Amino acid sequence: MFDARLRPLINPPLDAAGRWLAARGIGANAVTLAGILAGLGAALAIAGGAFLPALALILLSRLLDGLDGAVARATRLTPFGAYLDILGDFFFYAAIPLAFGLVTEENLLPALVLVASFTLTGVSFLAFAAVAAGEGLATEAHGRKGLFYSTGIAEGAETILVFCLMCLWPAAFPAMAFAYAGLCLLTVGQRSLWAARLFRTRHPGGKRQETGGRPPD
Repeated sequence: MFDARLRPLINPPLDAAGRWLAARGIGANAVTLAGILAGLGAALAIAGGAFLPALALILLSRLLDGLDGAVARATRLTPFGAYLDILGDFFFYAAIPLAFGLVTEENLLPALVLVASFTLTGVSFLAFAAVAAGEGLATEAHGRKGLFYSTGIAEGAETILVFCLMCLWPAAFPAMAFAYAGLCLLTVGQRSLWAARLFRTRHPGGKRQETGGRPPD
């Protein structure tokens, strides 16, 4: 919800840092992998009950997640870089709630519900991006990306904020997890309605596009 609004504020310093890293031979994929490792470190810290170090690692992970795109824009965007970036994002989104689920027995159910909601949100995001790519659609509302980034109520900024609040108030994890899972489901519904309106407008009265097997006659 806030990602596109924050882009004009965060992109200039990120792009400057990205150019600095690129000039020193640091590649975008290396930054992505460093962000994944920081996210893994945050999950391990949470599972061990070290919530403040986990908070610092979450912020570092998301900073690196922003920097990898800035480095790519300073050099070149690649399909594998886009793939690795999305893979790292969803690794992070799964690892943090699962780590909270290991802290106490009471956290397990809300953690699983939150991961399930992230799964549905991710599927809706990737399905939208795949169909949009097939339609030749593009957007730079989230900056130059290797994929079509569809907006929603629960996006990256909101997820980072919720994860930080969970680290600051770990006892409130169950309530926050259930509440944010609800927002994720609303995002799936919102994105689905947008997909129906956008893609049906482009193909009024047309047949449903096949997803596999023999092409329609």
